[in-house]
Amino acid sequence: MNNEFKKISHVEAKKIIDNENDIIILDVREPEEVEEGYIDGAVFIPLDKIEHMAYEVIPDRKVKILVYCRSGRRSKEACKKLIRLGYSNVYDFGGIMDWPFEIVM
Repeated sequence: MNNEFKKISHVEAKKIIDNENDIIILDVREPEEVEEGYIDGAVFIPLDKIEHMAYEVIPDRKVKILVYCRSGRRSKEACKKLIRLGYSNVYDFGGIMDWPFEIVM
């Protein structure tokens, strides 16, 4: 079992989002932050709720999960938690603050 997540760039994340079907884009910010804009197709689990909600929201532990937050700190923590929960295909692409592509407002 893979026990590490991978750090990828925004460009790499965008390529995956545009070209792959079976992926989860996971936003781990708080609800009020999500209202400021989010990446289209994202699912939302605040960082402090990952242990309680991950299996319900993302039942397939082998699915590719692309994780982001506001600046990159919480996405890294979320990736560590997901790995501990048994997810094996986890990618951290940092913060939406630096996302150069379109977001939903």
